[in-house]
Amino acid sequence: MTRPTATPLAFTDEILETLALPGGALQIVRGLGSGLARGDDGSIWAIGDRGPNLKVKLAVRRYGLDHLAAHGEADGAKVMPSLAIGPALSELAIEGDRVTILRTLPLRTPAGDPLSGLPPPWGLTEREPAVALDGTLLAPDPSGADTEGVAVARDGSFWIGEEYGPSLLRVAPDGTVGARLVPEGCADWFAEAAYPIRDSLPALAARRRLNRGFEALALSDDGAALYLAFQSPLAHPDVAAHRRARHVRLWALDTATERVTAQYLYPLDPPRSFARDQAAGDLDRADIKVSELTVLGRNLLLVLERGSLTTKLYAVDLDSGAALDPRHLDPDTRPTIEELSGTGDLDLPVLAKTLILSTDDFPEIDADLEGMVMLSPRQLLLVNDNDFGTEGVATRFWRIDLPFDLPAR
Repeated sequence: MTRPTATPLAFTDEILETLALPGGALQIVRGLGSGLARGDDGSIWAIGDRGPNLKVKLAVRRYGLDHLAAHGEADGAKVMPSLAIGPALSELAIEGDRVTILRTLPLRTPAGDPLSGLPPPWGLTEREPAVALDGTLLAPDPSGADTEGVAVARDGSFWIGEEYGPSLLRVAPDGTVGARLVPEGCADWFAEAAYPIRDSLPALAARRRLNRGFEALALSDDGAALYLAFQSPLAHPDVAAHRRARHVRLWALDTATERVTAQYLYPLDPPRSFARDQAAGDLDRADIKVSELTVLGRNLLLVLERGSLTTKLYAVDLDSGAALDPRHLDPDTRPTIEELSGTGDLDLPVLAKTLILSTDDFPEIDADLEGMVMLSPRQLLLVNDNDFGTEGVATRFWRIDLPFDLPAR
């Protein structure tokens, strides 16, 4: 084998509910593709996001819900057709060329109530309005979460990243949320949450762009450091800076103190290099995202960077770009990293990256890949985000066999 090979793995989506709507049936299936992680015991875990949701225009066009059209003017508004289906973890088994679900753990509060996918009542950053099928606005939920990334600790508990806050959830092996880490100064907005809130994350995290919070998580081999990346450049000091910026902030968090100890800059590829996306239409710089991290070895990470159709996997060595001066974690520092990044005048350390794989070389591989995990030094598992089947997309797993060992130290 002189080049990577991609093998589709068989998988059958679990149907959770079918709704009869004016434009046709909406079949909701289990969501799995927002993130993958592997435990020390070899177990493989997948996480879905907030639950089934549709953009307003899709709800009108595909499902005939014309009475919802007025909500399309609200930035980020989502239709949530089945609130009973919320954030959940699923343990997977791989046998030969087939993937199956061994068990699913809905995330729950300490009282045993299922966690909702409704947005919390944020006051500083933008919030995505949630709309019911009948057109009514759904009340925010201080315990709600849009789960997007997962890492498994040595004791079987989980770290889960989410986009609304953004925030981090500490979750017990049985799916119970033990605590939520939010940006400094934001704890009051979660005052009525059904679990403890700790504002131990840098206040800067609250500058995330709408729906672009924490999507990529990975634990160091010893469990002492949690690496987390924002999905996109921050909107700091404003959305215009987000749209122009070319670098994503990557943080290292001490799992014992729950404090960020280092910040790095990951450079995004130019839009023109995402060939499949460019062939389908213009790809804006702000459409490029970091969706997954995997630890390769000490200070070595594998990063999943994507448009929609094109996904690239890059190895990065944290030693190749020194951690930034702590002042760049201060929201008052000017000019901001995002402002400097957008002008090309960024005179700061930037991570070097080595391309491992591009799906432009494998047109058969699906769009919207968000989950990635190492099966062995030469083997990866990838999965797409099927959005709970709301657009008729099936979950698809791909095994990637490499002709070389991934770098490790």
